[in-house]
Amino acid sequence: MSGQSIYEQVLSGSGQTFAAPPAARVRPSAAVAMWRRNAKNQIEVFWVRRSSILRFMGGWHAFPGGGISAIDLSTPVEGSPIGIDAAYNYVDVPGTDGIELRPTLIDGLLSCTIRELFEETGVLIHSGATTPSNEALGEARRQLLDRKSTFDKTLSGLGVQLDASELTYAGRWVTPPFSTIRFDARFFLLEYPQERPVQPEVWTGELDQGEWITAAEALQRWRRAEALVPQPVLHILRVLHEDGPLKGLARLLPGDEHGPSPHRVEFRREISAVPQRTATLPPATHTSAYLIGRREVIIVDPGSGKADELDRLKRAVRSIALQDGGLVKAIWLTHHHPDHVGGALAMKQAVGSPICAHPLTAQHLEARGIEVDQPLHDGQVVVLAGDPPVTIRVIHTPGHARGHLSFYVEETKSIITGDMVAGHSTIIIDPPEGDMTAYMESLQKLAALEPKVLLPAHGTMIANGVERLNALYAHRLRREQQVLEAWRQGLRDPVEILPAVYTDIGLQEYPMAERQIAAHIERLQRLGMI
Repeated sequence: MSGQSIYEQVLSGSGQTFAAPPAARVRPSAAVAMWRRNAKNQIEVFWVRRSSILRFMGGWHAFPGGGISAIDLSTPVEGSPIGIDAAYNYVDVPGTDGIELRPTLIDGLLSCTIRELFEETGVLIHSGATTPSNEALGEARRQLLDRKSTFDKTLSGLGVQLDASELTYAGRWVTPPFSTIRFDARFFLLEYPQERPVQPEVWTGELDQGEWITAAEALQRWRRAEALVPQPVLHILRVLHEDGPLKGLARLLPGDEHGPSPHRVEFRREISAVPQRTATLPPATHTSAYLIGRREVIIVDPGSGKADELDRLKRAVRSIALQDGGLVKAIWLTHHHPDHVGGALAMKQAVGSPICAHPLTAQHLEARGIEVDQPLHDGQVVVLAGDPPVTIRVIHTPGHARGHLSFYVEETKSIITGDMVAGHSTIIIDPPEGDMTAYMESLQKLAALEPKVLLPAHGTMIANGVERLNALYAHRLRREQQVLEAWRQGLRDPVEILPAVYTDIGLQEYPMAERQIAAHIERLQRLGMI
């Protein structure tokens, strides 16, 4: 324990312990991929872009859908989706991470599916002799969105009955465990030709865009890093483009050999994440190991040494090998903390590739019996073979740890940030290993690269990378000003300063907060401000 910071003692289990955070509630949901054939017989889909202000997947493209609400439980639906009998195959549903799955077709699910489609696009699938006019549907939708009517009253006013028989079951996905908001999502296909009198239309609010697009062009936008596309949508687009909605139906279901991969999340064409359960700092429960490249592959931060987590990572590596002939070239470590290196030696033995890290990280790991085979240095550029090749620039980003590295993928302006940024918590700066001045300079260094997205070790991909980095820098400046004001009031010890600076944390978080204050005091002294 000697020489360890408080932060490292917590991660190793030898210091202040934190209660494991409760698992995120997994909410049942549904989404509909509307499709049609254009004049060139190409498959088109209707996809939407979620507003950037949304807490969950803001700025991402998706299919219309959402979570079950109480009203869905009492709204009757006629008919049954095609293929729903195949929905009870629970094998390898992507994202489950050991959670117990409920049946696929639960109460309210079909009503939710049709309601969300109507709210987000104006398309209402129903039975009955009466066909409401476009004007009547538009007014009913407006009343529903403005909360001036409920869905059951809306249907009664239109004189229609919901009918799910036009839907085709298209698979099930669970939001990966690195997210604090999770859905158990069932997907459906709906053929919706141009001849239909009511065509989908997005009204801005939770969504800011909707359009018909060929599946091929949607995939190209993702490959060009022009669109953020979640894994279920990406997989459905591939199947529709490559096989079509009939031939490809089996590929949409878990258990098919060419079906969805349950092991990795493809954030970019050349970057996948494999969430691994680790002993990390709450509220995080997982550390993402990243796989960069397709023909040549680099594994970043295999953080777990647990057998099941290592197996998941190995299977993800094998899936790249099967798809693209990918072979692991090296294992890279962002820094030395145990939740980032726990599986390094085991993966080295499995794939026969060297471990690489900053020399300062190597010094820490040597004491733990982990040998770093090759050094990584600031500004070093590595090009991975592939079609196209992948160019990675090594960026030394000290602050959280002296030897901390980030990895900039130049083709898509994406940064694997390690512990420079977190998806749903703050980064701990714990002196003497942690250095607030170095951390803030590292934030500016990354922002100067103008990244489109950030890929943190804890949490999901972050859009608007420059905006997030600048916001983190501004947050640290505000915290610094609070510490300075407390100092000017005569407070000197971090324990005394803490209540004036941190007003919204629990007692168990105090030790970490005290170290943050110590880091700010150190920086203020260095700047000559105190």
